[in-house]
Amino acid sequence: MALTQTDLDEIEKLLDGKLDEKLNLLPTKDEFFSQMSRVMGELKGIREDQAVISGKQSEYGDRLTKLESTQTTS
Repeated sequence: MALTQTDLDEIEKLLDGKLDEKLNLLPTKDEFFSQMSRVMGELKGIREDQAVISGKQSEYGDRLTKLESTQTTS
């Protein structure tokens, strides 16, 4: 038995309603970009902190190596 036009119209209404429900859960374009901007700002800060920490770690490693070499020669 084939579907009638009325059946197809009912299916379309049902799908449109379900789709609208799901789309309402998504953020708007402005909300999305605002959130992404905040996240990218945090990521930038983390990367900057990591660069500073990496530099300090290198300095501490050099100092430690220098101290170890002076203690082994004493």
